[in-house]
Amino acid sequence: MPPKQNGDTEPDVQDADFAKAFQELNRGEQTATALENHLAALEAKIDELLAAAGQQDQPNSESAESNTTTQN
Repeated sequence: MPPKQNGDTEPDVQDADFAKAFQELNRGEQTATALENHLAALEAKIDELLAAAGQQDQPNSESAESNTTTQN
């Protein structure tokens, strides 16, 4: 059997490399999807916290405004 030249590989090796690359790509896609889902959940939680903080600040700002009006 003659030695293989550069670029010549057996079809089985090429298929195995392609299958491995496809599996890694698929795993990367799954990881990206999971990260996107976690990020969306985190953003939703941040929005909830900001909304709650905004609601807590409103009564304080209204009372602060009434205090400055009565002091003037």
